[in-house]
Amino acid sequence: MPNGVGQVLQTAQDGAQAAGFFLLGSTDALGRHRMQVLDRNWKVCSQAPSAGTQAAADTKIVFNTVKLEEACP
Repeated sequence: MPNGVGQVLQTAQDGAQAAGFFLLGSTDALGRHRMQVLDRNWKVCSQAPSAGTQAAADTKIVFNTVKLEEACP
């Protein structure tokens, strides 16, 4: 599993796809239910499954994000 934590959401998604993972999702890590419409405006705080774990190619990766100017919880 690639590590997207600390990256811009778009970059994390690109890395996941390059590693063969295509089922991707994202959430608002602050619980405000905001949609990540412009992926380049969000950064990854955490992800599930965690980076470095073994996973099948059909595993969904969920990136928990905040806006670039916000701190991760």
